[in-house]
Amino acid sequence: MTGVVILPGLDGAAVLREPFCAHLRRLGVPARAIAYPADLASGYGELESFVRPRLPADRPFVLLGESFSGPLAIRIAARAPAGLAGLVLSTTFAGSPVPLSRLLAALARFAPARLPEVALSWLLLGRQTTPEQLCSMRDVLGAVSPAVLRARAVAALQADVAALLPAVSVPALCLRATHDRLLAGSAQRALMNGLPRARMLEAPGPHCLLQTAAGLCARAVADFCADLVP
Repeated sequence: MTGVVILPGLDGAAVLREPFCAHLRRLGVPARAIAYPADLASGYGELESFVRPRLPADRPFVLLGESFSGPLAIRIAARAPAGLAGLVLSTTFAGSPVPLSRLLAALARFAPARLPEVALSWLLLGRQTTPEQLCSMRDVLGAVSPAVLRARAVAALQADVAALLPAVSVPALCLRATHDRLLAGSAQRALMNGLPRARMLEAPGPHCLLQTAAGLCARAVADFCADLVP
């Protein structure tokens, strides 16, 4: 069975993706997330160098880029690493994730790196927030240095990999959250317009879709994997 390798959101942690991975494993799909160094303030180029040696070398896999990591997953998929069978992009973007991204990138270098819990809940987790999810997200973000969070936020706001989308030759699945309060709707429409072999699933939920709708997303990704030609 084709496995799934997850590139995580801005926090860069594997732990928040574990419930989603557990759902996939119960459906017979091997799954794991690659955690990013919590103390390395880096952009997409450095993270690509970190991720590539950690991709499977002996079996086919689907690469899943979540939110912040969407541009990174596109960069890797466009260069067609050995074994890549498909690409999943969850609540993410190829460029301009929000209006006035370039201006916000300049401001992000000086903005507070950690949001209050109320803002985290409203912006990322929505009405599906549970105390456990909010606590986990707060703890994970608290373990990452402010300099690293700012560097990742700036990289995301400056991302522009739209020109690489036509080079992604493998099938792609785009997961769109219908109640995403963070990502502009045009961002995922641009993904669908640029990827030659993409289909979209719209799922009810907030930006952190893999955390709040783990079962639904896991079923969609498992079905996507099952449809791939070995």
